[in-house]
Amino acid sequence: MPEKGIVTSVYLVLNTISSIVLVLLNKWVYVYVGFPNITLTFLHFVTTFLGLYFCQKCNVFQVKIVPIRDMVPLAFTFCGFVVFTNLSLETNTVGTYQVAKVMTTPCVILLQMLFYGKKFAIGVKLTLIPITVGVILNFYYDIQFSILGTLYATLGVLVTSLYQVWVSQKQHDLQMNSMQLLYYQAPLSAAILLFLIPFLEPVQSTIHHVWSIHSIVQPCGGFVCDRLLCQPVHLLDHRKHLATHVSFMTTHIAMFWGEH
Repeated sequence: MPEKGIVTSVYLVLNTISSIVLVLLNKWVYVYVGFPNITLTFLHFVTTFLGLYFCQKCNVFQVKIVPIRDMVPLAFTFCGFVVFTNLSLETNTVGTYQVAKVMTTPCVILLQMLFYGKKFAIGVKLTLIPITVGVILNFYYDIQFSILGTLYATLGVLVTSLYQVWVSQKQHDLQMNSMQLLYYQAPLSAAILLFLIPFLEPVQSTIHHVWSIHSIVQPCGGFVCDRLLCQPVHLLDHRKHLATHVSFMTTHIAMFWGEH
């Protein structure tokens, strides 16, 4: 196997493992700790940036100077992507949360066809039919069906799809690698959430609450999130969107099988 193929395979495996760990870790936080959702996402972003800053100081990558305005739209979709998927995880079962994310693949393909003029083989298009039908049937027969959870899942899929398309486009337009791009995204997204948190969550209660030892899982989730958020973008450096979603699909199957 060529060296590039080996590197991509490593990213696929690491992405699958870190995705499963982070999903279970965050679900545990929501169920047993009760830490505010958006605040937890903010901590994830901060931890991710600190990890990237450390990597930059160790010469893992070099920071590329670009206009901040070019990063702002991506930062907003980054916020929506993580916040809505976390809200979906909080309000849905793990299995339903994972199944809903499968719809990201059809949405990414649709966006690429409508706005970027990309062509896909008829066989690829036909495979999207059973995927879509399967997701709809899962939600319809879900014994813990939640309208709010379905809304969060839908918004999460739409924003995630847009985010992934934009990440690929920005990498091409700005000639930046994954870490250079995320180095801007993480702090900008953290700043956006820091502004929104006082309007959406009880800040005073969060600050004055005496968190148990279990809340240690929160910074741990941030470290895992650092790996999770870096690896899908690394995959986009080496493969097209469809290959990336093979890894995501593997994660969905593993999580759904584990729950049942």
